Amino acid sequence: MFVTTPVCSPSRASTMTSRYGSEVGITDWIDPRKEPELGLAETFTTWPSLLADAGYQTALIGKWHLGTQDAFHPTKRGFQHFTGFRAGGTKPVDPELEVNGELKVHTGVTDEILNQYAIDQLNAFDTSKPFLLNVHYRWPHSPWQPLPEEDWALYKDANPPIPNPEFPNLDVERATKMMKEYLAACAGVDRLVGDLLRALDETGRADDTIVIFTSDNGYNMGHNGMWHKGNGHLLTRDVAGIPGNDPRVARPNLYDNSLRVPTAIRWPGVSVPGSRVDETISILDWLPTILSMANIDMPRGLVHRGRDFTPLFRGKGRRWNNDLYAEYSQHHYTVAALRMYRTPEWKLIRDFARDGKDELYDLVNDPAEGRNLIDDPVAQAIRKQLDAKLLARMKTLTGARSSREGGRPRPLPKDSPG
Repeated sequence: MFVTTPVCSPSRASTMTSRYGSEVGITDWIDPRKEPELGLAETFTTWPSLLADAGYQTALIGKWHLGTQDAFHPTKRGFQHFTGFRAGGTKPVDPELEVNGELKVHTGVTDEILNQYAIDQLNAFDTSKPFLLNVHYRWPHSPWQPLPEEDWALYKDANPPIPNPEFPNLDVERATKMMKEYLAACAGVDRLVGDLLRALDETGRADDTIVIFTSDNGYNMGHNGMWHKGNGHLLTRDVAGIPGNDPRVARPNLYDNSLRVPTAIRWPGVSVPGSRVDETISILDWLPTILSMANIDMPRGLVHRGRDFTPLFRGKGRRWNNDLYAEYSQHHYTVAALRMYRTPEWKLIRDFARDGKDELYDLVNDPAEGRNLIDDPVAQAIRKQLDAKLLARMKTLTGARSSREGGRPRPLPKDSPG
C-alpha cells in the first residue's frame, strides 16, 4: 500500500477523495498560521459523505488536518460527529480537543483520551443502523515523549538496530534514541487498537464490521541518512543542533519508506486471516474499494483516480497495473516539486524546482534506494521510458483540472507539460 504524497494533509485529502493533492489544491501539510484559508473544498466528494448519504452513522475521532476554518469542518465533509483536533498536531499529553463543538483541555495521554472517546462513540451508535468510525491517532508522529511507562518500558533499555548505521556521518546515537521512542509510540498504538477491538467485540457487532488499519504516510529513522517522512530531515552529525525547519536540514524525498504504509483489513466472511495482497495499491483506491465493500454504487460522473481492489482481496485473479505515480510539491521548510513514476522494478523521481536533484533507483537490486543511477549510462533506456510515462501522467492530470472545482490548485512547476 502506497500513499501518493508522503505528508499529512495531501495524503488525507487523497484518501478521502481519490484525487491527487495537486488536484484539490493541497500539496503540502496545511499550516494554519500561514495559510488559514486552505482546506478541502466541499466541491470534492468524500467517501464518508457517500456512506452518510447511504444511511451510515459516521464519526471521526482524532486528527483532521484538512482545514481549520468552520467551512472545512469534518461535519461538512461527511462526518456527523467529530471529537479531536482540526490542525495537524497536538501535544502528546494534556491536549486541547474539540468536543461537541467546544474546545476543552484534557488531562492525560492524548491518544488514550482519544481512544476512550472512540470507544464511547462505538457504544453510542444505534445498533439498528450501519456505522463508520474513523479513529485518527496522534502517535507515532513526533515528538513522542512523554510516553506511558507501560509502552516506554519495552524500549527504554533496548538497543534497537538502525537501518543503515554505516551511512556517512550518521548521528547513530540520536538515531537510536529516536528509534526507541518511535517504537514505544507504535507499541502504544498497538495497545489502543487492541482496546478498541475488544470494545467492538463487546458490542456484538464484530462479525458484521470491516476493520481497516492504515496510515497517511510512512517514516524514515536513519534510512538514507535522514528521519521523518516526505519532508525529511537530515540525521547526520554536521547538522546537529540545527532546527528541523531550517532549509539546511531538509531532505525532500519520495523514498519507499516515506510512501509505503502498513495496511491490514479484517473482513469477516470474506478475508482469509494471514493472506496477503502483493499487487501495488494506493490510497486513491480507498474510495471505490470502500463503496464496493459497503455495496454502495459509485455516483455517476464522479471523478476519481482509484480502483476497487476487492477482487484482489477476495482472491479473484484479474489483470492489475502495478505502476504508481506520486507527487510532492513542498513549500514548507524548503521548496521542491517532486514527481515520481514507479514500477515494481524501477523508480524515477524528478524535481522540477531544483536542478540536479533527479533520482533513478533499481528497486530489485537496491530496494533501500541507496544508489542513484540517474546518470548511469547503462540505465538511460529505462530512465527515458519512465520519464515518458511520468510526463504523460502529469499532462493527464493537468488537463483534468477545472477552475470550477475549487480547492486552490497550484500550478505545475515550470518545464513540466501542460
